Order: sequence, then C-alpha cells, then structure tokens
Amino acid sequence: MFAAYKVKSLVLFSIYLFISFIYHFGNHRAVAVEKEPSVNEKEISAYFLDLLNENDSRVTVKAINFIDENWKESYEIMLLESLYFSKSPAHSNKLLRLLEKKTNKQFGFDYDKWFQWLWNKEATYSDAYYHFKAELHQFIDPKFRKYFLDRSDQSLIRLDEVRWGGVFQDGIPPLRNPKMIAPIEANYLDDNATVFGIEVNGDARAYPKQILAWHEMFVDDVGGVPVAGVYCTLCGTVILYKTEHNRINHSIGTSGFLYRSNKLMYDKATQSLWSTLEGEPVIGPLVGKGIKLDYLSVVTTTWSEWKKRHPDTQVLSLNTGHQRDYGEGVAYKDYFSTDKLMFTVPKLDRRLKNKDEILAIRLPEETKDNMAISSKFLKKNVIYAGKIGSIHFTVFTDKTGAHRVYKTKGKTFTHYDGESTVTDMNGNKWEIAENELIGPREQLMERLPSHNAFWFGYKAAFPNVILIK
Repeated sequence: MFAAYKVKSLVLFSIYLFISFIYHFGNHRAVAVEKEPSVNEKEISAYFLDLLNENDSRVTVKAINFIDENWKESYEIMLLESLYFSKSPAHSNKLLRLLEKKTNKQFGFDYDKWFQWLWNKEATYSDAYYHFKAELHQFIDPKFRKYFLDRSDQSLIRLDEVRWGGVFQDGIPPLRNPKMIAPIEANYLDDNATVFGIEVNGDARAYPKQILAWHEMFVDDVGGVPVAGVYCTLCGTVILYKTEHNRINHSIGTSGFLYRSNKLMYDKATQSLWSTLEGEPVIGPLVGKGIKLDYLSVVTTTWSEWKKRHPDTQVLSLNTGHQRDYGEGVAYKDYFSTDKLMFTVPKLDRRLKNKDEILAIRLPEETKDNMAISSKFLKKNVIYAGKIGSIHFTVFTDKTGAHRVYKTKGKTFTHYDGESTVTDMNGNKWEIAENELIGPREQLMERLPSHNAFWFGYKAAFPNVILIK
C-alpha cells in the first residue's frame, strides 16, 4: 500500500454517492447475492449499511435506534467500521457516542486504540459481519464483494483484523512478465541502490527497491519456474513464491486489503485471499484445500555487490508500462523515515523498534519453529550458527549487510572474508554461491529459504516467533 492511502477522503465520498444512488433507484437490501444469508443476518447488516446513508436522516436515525435497542457484542466491529467510513463530522459524532455508550470505552476518534482493544479480546462477530463487509467494500471496488460474501466457513483468520488498505484490487499494479535488461543498460541505478536479488536454476535477476516499491509484486517465469515476488512495503518483506502447486499455476495479485499490516494477495480464479507471509489461502473457497506455495530465498543487497557476484544478471527496466517517479528513495519516503505505522497491529513488542529489520527463517515442511534474527545482531556476528528444529544452519552476512543462510549440518566456520569465501575450522575454503555452499571436492550444502522483514509485522503474524538479538 502506498500514498494511495491519501485517497481515503475521495473514496469515502464515492461511497457516499454510491449509497445515495442505490437509495434513489432501489433499496440496497435487494442486491442479488450468490448465496443468500438468512433474512435476519441480511437485515442486521443492512441496518449498519444504512448508517452510511447520511443524506437521509430518517434512515440513519431508524438504524441507530434499532442498533441501540437490539445491541449485541457482535455489533461492535460493524459499528466501528461504519464510524470509520462515516463522512460528516456531525454524523460521526452520533456513531461515536453510540459506540462509546455500548462498549464503555472512551477512545474518541483514535481508531488504532479501538481496533487494538477489539483485537485483544475474543472475536464475537457473527455471520452477518461477512455480509456487511462484502456489501460495504463493494462500494469501494465491486470486486471486493467476492472476498467476503458467504465466507464464514472458509476463513482461517479473524475477519475483523482484515482492513482495507486504501487502494482498489491491483490498484498498486503488479509487474507481470516485466521487461528485463542487462546491467550495462541499467544506467538509472546507482551502485549503492538497494536491490532484491534472486537466482532460480542459474537465472539471476535483480529487482530494485525503487521500482518494486511502486508495484509490490512481480509475476514472471524465472529459470523455467513460474514465480511471484511479493513485496509488502508496510512490513518490509519480499518473498519469492513458486506459484504452481499440484500442477495448477495460481495467478495472484494485490487484493487491496491487509491483515495485521501485512499485505493480503488474491488469486484471479477464485478471489480467495492469501497470506503474503505463509503463501496460503486464508479466506475463500481455496481454504482447506492443502495449498501452500513453496518459497525461495531473496537477498537484499546493493546493486554493485549483486552485479559483481552475478555479471550475467538481468535487472528491471524502467520501461514498466507505468508512469512513476522511480528515483531512489521516492516511494514510501515518509513511511520508511520514521518508526510510525500506517496500520496498527494487536500488540507491539518493544524488544526491537517497529521497523528494525530481522532475518526470518521458517521451514514449515520441517518444523513449527520460527526464528527472527536481528539484522543489527547479524552485522556484528557475520558468521552465526544456529538450529531450527533439527536443522543446523549458518548465516553469513556480507559487507553490504546481506544475509544468506545455509544448511551446514553442524560444521563450524571460523572466517568469512565478507564477500564470497568462508573458511571452516579445518582450514578448508568454501565458496558462497547463491543457492549452495561449495566446499572442497565439490561438497555442497544447500541454501535455506529466508527473507528480511520489519520486526513489528513479523511478530504480529507469528506471535510465538523466537527472537535472536
């Protein structure tokens, strides 16, 4: 999500006009649905939608009175979201007074406090909330309706923690089969520019942060493998997924929604919502189908270091088909310059600053263990040996601060030159290649998938993560 968050006032006005249009030409309770919820659920959600019809006071007063007289704890999130999307100050104050009266909480218009309070108690919303959320958000983008309608038995995450991020579906346009160029042609890149580097079957690619931050995703065929690189700018994560699972290639994009400040993806075929960090469907018809995308390593480094290691690399062209200011540091400049969040999470862990970078190591096929290692710690300990589950690994951090993790089977390394050579305790030299560690007599140790992330977002997604700092 980008500065598109600033369009909120425009979008809210669009919602206001759209609801007014519906009331002028036909009651929104009559909207056809693929699967009708019970009458009671639909009527309940309709009363909360009525709260947004601010140009007809009779309708909103009737809705407020119904909600007041028939209050249930499950109404909290619908009233809060109605308040969030309310347009006029006078009407917002009416909704706020009702919310404070029913909850005995006095958070005013501090939405972060409201959401944190709600998320830190047991979820109480009913099936009516799925209908409400679908109908509410279709006023922003009609495509949003399918994300939530009739999904109460197809959800792995709390629906009240799913928040609109301020953009339409693919409003931050993914780069699909983007044009790549040779390093000699990339005269727009400074040597110290940050790039996200990948290598698949010998095919090396570099994706500069200054371009990818505007698009948050690339979808391509790299080394003969269909992949998607997903960049959640808010949580500082770039993850590379193989998009094919059980011979089905999932065409994914940017949903426009967040879960705990982490980007949610969607697939075009079913409009299911997917977790960026886990590569699996979390809301929609694909939930429970055993789908979990394999992920590969991404290294965050400098353009100079990447092209030195991979002289045959390709790199993104500025010719993306979109008009953006791709200057270094332009996208998300304000967000990256402070420790403040755009979207809050249930709890913050102060052991690190919110946007301190960590290296995430997860091997879901091997163990439930999950590890986050502070990048600052790794820069001071350029050789770090650890264990996750039963797997022994070593992290090597080069002079640019880039981390690479290898399955080292308990072997001890004593020296790293900061570039491409490490030495084990017996004096043997090993070469750090992108996907393996190459030792004497062609011994190979495989690379373990890993990626960087901001501490706050990773901890929010994985509350039981082990932190090394």
